[in-house]
Amino acid sequence: MKIRTPRAERAFDTRKSTGTPASASRRRFVVGTTAAAGGGLALGFALPGTIRDASGQAAAQAVPEINAWVVVRPDDTVAIRVVRSEMGQGTHTGLAQLVAEELQCDWSKVTLEPVSAARNLARKRIWGDMSTGGSRGIRTSHDYIRRGGAAARLMLVQAAAAQWQVPVSELTAENSVVRHAASGRSARYGELAAAAAKLTPPDPKSIVLKSPRDWKVAGKPMRRLDTAPKLDGSKLYSIDVNLPGMLNAAVRQCPVYGGKLVSFDAARISAMPGVKGAVRVNDTTVAVVADTWWRAKTALDALPITWDEGPNAKVTSKSIDAHLRTGLTSGDAFADTDYGDAAKAIAGATRRIEAVYSTPYLSHATMEPMVCTARITADRGEIWTSTQNQELAISALSQTSGLPLSQCEVHNYDLGGGFGRRVTVPDYIRQSVLIARQFPGTPVKLIWSREEDQTHDYFRPISMCRLEGGLDEKGNLVGLHIRVSGQSINAALNPAAIKDGKDVRQLQGLWKEPGDAQIGYTVPNMRIEYAMRNTHVPPGPWRGVNTTQNGIYLECFMDELARAARRDPLEFRRALMQKHPKHLGVLNAVAEAAGWGKPLPRGVHRGIAQFMGYASYSAAVAEVSVSAKREVKVHRLVLATDCGHQVNPDQIAAQVEGSVAYGLSAAYFGECTVDAGRIQELNFHTYRVMRMAEFPKVETVIAPTWDFWGGVGEPTICVTAPAVMNAIAAAIGRPVRNLPLKNEGFTFG
Repeated sequence: MKIRTPRAERAFDTRKSTGTPASASRRRFVVGTTAAAGGGLALGFALPGTIRDASGQAAAQAVPEINAWVVVRPDDTVAIRVVRSEMGQGTHTGLAQLVAEELQCDWSKVTLEPVSAARNLARKRIWGDMSTGGSRGIRTSHDYIRRGGAAARLMLVQAAAAQWQVPVSELTAENSVVRHAASGRSARYGELAAAAAKLTPPDPKSIVLKSPRDWKVAGKPMRRLDTAPKLDGSKLYSIDVNLPGMLNAAVRQCPVYGGKLVSFDAARISAMPGVKGAVRVNDTTVAVVADTWWRAKTALDALPITWDEGPNAKVTSKSIDAHLRTGLTSGDAFADTDYGDAAKAIAGATRRIEAVYSTPYLSHATMEPMVCTARITADRGEIWTSTQNQELAISALSQTSGLPLSQCEVHNYDLGGGFGRRVTVPDYIRQSVLIARQFPGTPVKLIWSREEDQTHDYFRPISMCRLEGGLDEKGNLVGLHIRVSGQSINAALNPAAIKDGKDVRQLQGLWKEPGDAQIGYTVPNMRIEYAMRNTHVPPGPWRGVNTTQNGIYLECFMDELARAARRDPLEFRRALMQKHPKHLGVLNAVAEAAGWGKPLPRGVHRGIAQFMGYASYSAAVAEVSVSAKREVKVHRLVLATDCGHQVNPDQIAAQVEGSVAYGLSAAYFGECTVDAGRIQELNFHTYRVMRMAEFPKVETVIAPTWDFWGGVGEPTICVTAPAVMNAIAAAIGRPVRNLPLKNEGFTFG
């Protein structure tokens, strides 16, 4: 890993980004205090829309401690309460850094304290949204958690001023110590906590947050707070849950989506070792419960099951392909972007270029498969699981158990992989509860097998894209027409988000509006369309969601246009990006860092790509060789990102590297095919991921412009694959338009 920052930062435009979050004045801020155990300080604040009085304004609760985010204990330990899920992306550490920065506390004494969904509900959702997805963990939390840290610091300083009878203005706070330079006195935070808890909280309007350019804890590569337990093996995941008297369950659902469970012969397995019974879970699912999971799985494999697979059993990848192709030319598409006259401009162009690209279904393939332990009694429902959305999990527990939310609890663990799979669909949680209801008072741990996990994922939707471009006699792009045909995630999971049958979400990264995922090019005549083509295979958000597909379509076609214009791919892009300074800035940064235009070893070729997603700007340059035997080797991959403010550069670099592994695994091998209505790739021998030997040298360019808050976990995935694909095209002399690359006869070294 190689990280560059200063030189790249100079390459960026510093005008204010439209990605800047809502101003602090729109965040209703309420602070309360209480003495923590042993005489400490706990501080909290309300989020907008969580507690309202009759006038609609935020209202303080009767209890003195409301929504405590910061707890300072007598021994100077600072417990920072977190409500976002941790799945390896470092969100917990980043959030703690932001609080610690404003609190001015000793980082070595910072600990984390999770907050449960039940606790949040009991406090009238004082912590607000608990979901973690869309690279929003920090960018939508930073304001109110920083204010919590700042308010706590002000109260500690006030307590010292009252104790020493000196003006607050004469005191400083740093590293968990308040000092009075004139008298030489000092006091630790832990010593001041009890007194601070009795003070009136500061007026939230008076709180001035530190400029990110002055950060000393945030913005620095501080150690992660969850590394040690992962290294020594003490970290527990939901698959490790082991409760007294616990039973284990394995499930099998109808392998064809839309099919049903007809019957099963429980008597045939009743005498098998450890088996407690085979039970119907719902209309599509049967489970076997035993004293160990392996015994449950073995008995499930031996259980005679009859399915009604329904008409979808006739669906194949070939029929899905044909269905999608109708959307490339049909009249039912809607145009999200349409200005000028793209069709006329292309028809009258000196040269016209057309291409069709395709990307397949992809599974999440999390290291930890779907797991949930449930215990249901007449008046209590509990689950032990890992989820990206605790509130959705507790809602599913309540609805499925029939118990009110006040009698439910979610024990959330760090995730052994999420990538979007555990954020929107709590199917495994519902199954676990339904099984546990049939064993009242007994905890039952449900673990999906890898095969079940692959068969019943919510896949990145399959799609195709037809692109047309027109060049004038000077090689300038005068018209661009993009038509995406594919499945809609919203149609499957959130139909209310579709307005008048138009789903803009599938054009993510191609949006005309500035902000989250804007297209970075200005073309005189442009039309961007989407034709919805749903299938029986359920789609869902997959790390990077639609930017991972649309980035490939647009950026690979840009290289095709550049070659047709006989122009350098970098210069061709630059000419179209003058009205998009941040897109251009990150492209310039990566080109400079990669040495674009400088000689390469014989047989090595470069590819470039840029794209925007999750309010961050990304670009990549790949250096690739392709042997006579079509072995692809990525020698070097340079990725640049502008996420506005950087909270932890080491974690940004780690997420960039993770996006390389995820993006290249998908580009090389990722594919879920359908035959007889069912998914064919059921384990890692057929659904391959990258191996360490295949991983390229990665250099990360972090160039914050310090004027907006962008995401980190997903944005760079969308430029990884197209940069490599463009380098391959340069090497072999023709574009590669269909993924995965293994289907084009390539191997990888």
